[in-house]
Amino acid sequence: MDVFASSLNSFGGVVIDPKGLPALPEEFRHGLSRSLAQWTTQGLKVVWLEIPISMAALIPTAVEMGFVFHHSTQDYLMLTYRLVEGAFIPPYATHYIGAGGVVLNDKGELLVVTEKFLRGDRPHYYKLPGGALHPGEHIVDGVIREVLEETGVKTRFESLVCFRHWHGYRFGKSDIYFVCRLSPLTTEITIDEQEIDVGLWMPVEQYLASESVGVFNKCIVQAALKGSSLVTTWIEGYQTDPHTREIFVPAGLTP
Repeated sequence: MDVFASSLNSFGGVVIDPKGLPALPEEFRHGLSRSLAQWTTQGLKVVWLEIPISMAALIPTAVEMGFVFHHSTQDYLMLTYRLVEGAFIPPYATHYIGAGGVVLNDKGELLVVTEKFLRGDRPHYYKLPGGALHPGEHIVDGVIREVLEETGVKTRFESLVCFRHWHGYRFGKSDIYFVCRLSPLTTEITIDEQEIDVGLWMPVEQYLASESVGVFNKCIVQAALKGSSLVTTWIEGYQTDPHTREIFVPAGLTP
């Protein structure tokens, strides 16, 4: 059997092509053993092995041969093997990313919601619409989508107000939550009944005075009202693809 098809990465590692993996564990074992021996003689440092969930039967064999888990998705498990002791292996993502919207209309009203499902025994309270970004999604696109999904209100991004960094959020990961100032393009509210209990336009003064509003939410609304914020920009020569990079700078200081 030949060495497994692979490519090299920037960490001196070899990345096995999952499409070339044999389905039978014993055939996989022999091919992997031969491949490890050759890659060691070539001076490579780390082997990256992606096993699709459809070939999960190969995982015990890989572990028996010294591979360890690196990360997983719903479709595959990624394992690694150090050919050189102490070789650098970059860690997997450590954070969730989310975004919420401060949506103010021309009547001085704020778009707020209460969630249907709450953590622990916390009482219902008014919060800003928002949620987690999808993989590959920009902050601007994500916050507009989340507000639309939860409330049915279409919005336009104005600026980035602030962000919160929180450790111990979920599954041992940390969380970064961006708060954005948005302008409403529509006003009719149609809540996502699976997730949201109430959605309404509330006078901002009432929101800031309400006992049913958390301290953090009051603080970020006040920050949005003060107008100090960051806006999106494009840096010619640095950004080449608007789908891969998103940059925020102080308003009035765009290149």
